[in-house]
Amino acid sequence: MRLSPSTAGLALGLALALPALAQSPSAVERREEGNRITENIPAIPADLVERLSRYQNTRGAGVAGWTSEGCLLVGTRFAETSQVHRVCEPLGMREQLTFYPEPVGGVSVAPPGAAREGFVFGKDRGGDEFSQLYWFDLQDREATLLTDGGRSQNSGTVFSRDGRLMAWSSTARTGRDHDVWVRDLASGQSRVLVQQGGAWSAQDFSPDGSRLLVMKYVSANEAYPGEADLASGTLRLFPVEGGKAAFGGLRYAPDGKGVYFVSDEPLGGTESEFRTLRFHAPGMDAPRQLSTPDWDVDAFDLSTDGRHLAYVTNEDGIHRLTVLALPAHAPVALPELPVGLVGGLEFSPDGRRLAVTLNTATSPSDAYVIDLEGGRIERWTKSEVGGLDTSRFVAPTLVRYPTFDSVDGQPRTIPAFYYRPSKPAPASGYPVVISIHGGPESQARPGFNAGTQFLLDELGVAVLVPNVRGSSGYGKTWLTLDNAEKREDSVRDIGALLDWIAQQPELDASRVGVTGGSYGGYMVLASLMHYSDRIRAGIDIVGISDFTTFLTNTEDYRRDLRRAEYGDERDPEMRAVFDRISPLKNAHRIDAPLFVAQGRNDPRVPYTEAEQIVAAVRANGRPVWFLMFNDEGHGFRKKANSDYFGAASVLFWQRHLLDE
Repeated sequence: MRLSPSTAGLALGLALALPALAQSPSAVERREEGNRITENIPAIPADLVERLSRYQNTRGAGVAGWTSEGCLLVGTRFAETSQVHRVCEPLGMREQLTFYPEPVGGVSVAPPGAAREGFVFGKDRGGDEFSQLYWFDLQDREATLLTDGGRSQNSGTVFSRDGRLMAWSSTARTGRDHDVWVRDLASGQSRVLVQQGGAWSAQDFSPDGSRLLVMKYVSANEAYPGEADLASGTLRLFPVEGGKAAFGGLRYAPDGKGVYFVSDEPLGGTESEFRTLRFHAPGMDAPRQLSTPDWDVDAFDLSTDGRHLAYVTNEDGIHRLTVLALPAHAPVALPELPVGLVGGLEFSPDGRRLAVTLNTATSPSDAYVIDLEGGRIERWTKSEVGGLDTSRFVAPTLVRYPTFDSVDGQPRTIPAFYYRPSKPAPASGYPVVISIHGGPESQARPGFNAGTQFLLDELGVAVLVPNVRGSSGYGKTWLTLDNAEKREDSVRDIGALLDWIAQQPELDASRVGVTGGSYGGYMVLASLMHYSDRIRAGIDIVGISDFTTFLTNTEDYRRDLRRAEYGDERDPEMRAVFDRISPLKNAHRIDAPLFVAQGRNDPRVPYTEAEQIVAAVRANGRPVWFLMFNDEGHGFRKKANSDYFGAASVLFWQRHLLDE
């Protein structure tokens, strides 16, 4: 569970020096304005809105695919929501193609040679995540609904090589299981191919279009790959070394015989901590490992002409791009890329160029194209940063702090990105905001965040972004250290970070705030539950307040996936653990001011999780601000909503963190 970059950035809260506003903890002042509901949030001053405007008008662009004539499709926002645009030359005009009040995503472009040129995209209603798939025809500029248009979730579109077939994952059959569906684009006929129960996804068509690689996802540590025959519907599961492993993608080799895949299966009898890129073909005794064994591979892609393979390794939260020439798997020389994050791997139709999305701590996402033969890189988009002086932006340093337990007799350490203001620290030290990522099987990475830069440069607030146990990117053992009854061990990692802050002369341990979204929202509530005497205030965005009620009320298609991580609420012993660690049932221990923000249509963490913790903490006599948008889901994707939340966060931090 991860928030959109714009929401996560503003969740840190930009803070300004404004006069404190009086509030009675027991009083509730409720306002309803359009789709926005607020309780106890003061009116936002006009001068505050104006000052925030530059930071809230930064934007990025992400690669979505290539058209047959060599143009790039990118996703970017020029109004309220992110839409699909076309760019046909480096730094060329962005031609907007889709125009919807709801964000557009999940773009998959028809391959070269398809009967019609266009792309499939997904769109939901008000953040409910019941995304429907649409075909956008680049010739007549019309969009056509492909799925049922109802309360089903549809995603993960892949095309056959000739563009005749498309496959995707859908809950249309039961509302709970993700089946694999196949559609003949010429006839318009759709059918279920894989309906075995559970969360199945389509991965890749064989070159001749007769077979489809599929995968069943159980948890971040368990998945099952297989191959389905399109004519007979027969499903053949591949054997998993060791019986249980994680998989991160499957692609046929150009000849259709071998398979490239990402997995942490044991290799050659040796256990593997990380998900590495591998290749296996008939006649090979064991898969061949193509990437370093010390880090996860986050993404990979093959060129249409079968000459190249690109993959990205996640090295301590930083991405490294590698391109291999096939079939020898020989490394291709690449131009030097900025230190940061790499995504959106898309080979051009002729296979000679590779488009990527680059993002760094000091620059938002933009589309770049690498010439594989010439070894050159060109920037294709240059996104706005609100007129801000980017030379003043600060990149973080990676620190590791000791926590409560040990490994091989040595203290276990927790990695964290430390954003230190460039201005000298005041005598009391920098105030601190701790930002905790969601997931929990996610990872905080040093990407661009305008809100963080505001805190650093204009307010002198330090920001710490830890990757507590249970985060991805550090091996499968680390990923499971917070599972089920070990849940609060990750909260103790935040307690250890508070200890570390107290030992840093340049940080003010008496002025620490904590913020997080989704699972990070639970971490905010749990941290306040345990450490209210050391944390000034907290902002909980779409967070879990009680695991039993969360698992009971989350959408059916998510429940078993979350039980695999958190535990099963139907088990009396696990339910007792949930009761013990529940912020809702321990609201009397939350003694710090709280701001809770929620989307009414959230299918992951239902809005009732927010309403119940607000009521419980208020009953404890503590001040609580509450915000809910009726046209949002798991995070705030509409600009006006995100802007308002950012401004409200400003006021909250000013009153409860920066006011000495």
